[in-house]
Amino acid sequence: MTTPANDSDPVLITGAAPSYEEQFAARKRKYVIMMCCRIPCLIAAGLTYHVWWLALGFLAISVPLPWIAVLIANDRPPRKSEKVSTYQREAKAIEGTTHRVIDG
Repeated sequence: MTTPANDSDPVLITGAAPSYEEQFAARKRKYVIMMCCRIPCLIAAGLTYHVWWLALGFLAISVPLPWIAVLIANDRPPRKSEKVSTYQREAKAIEGTTHRVIDG
């Protein structure tokens, strides 16, 4: 039986995803952050109305933010591609003898 490379690393015994509550909290946090970014854009557009192209730029940024926030908040978290410490059993070798083949 072989052990992981570093014995101090815990061995992962499950590939379970984070709980629904944790995922929901992370998605809510992303949504709130993105929607809070919209408020300063709208305020900046109102404060820079005398420079029309700058105000239009702030409005152009703030208009699609709710749509983008909903898309990102409804997306599931990405799968982790990290290398985890898992139990590796010893590989067994297959017998390597030569056998006579009889063609019929």
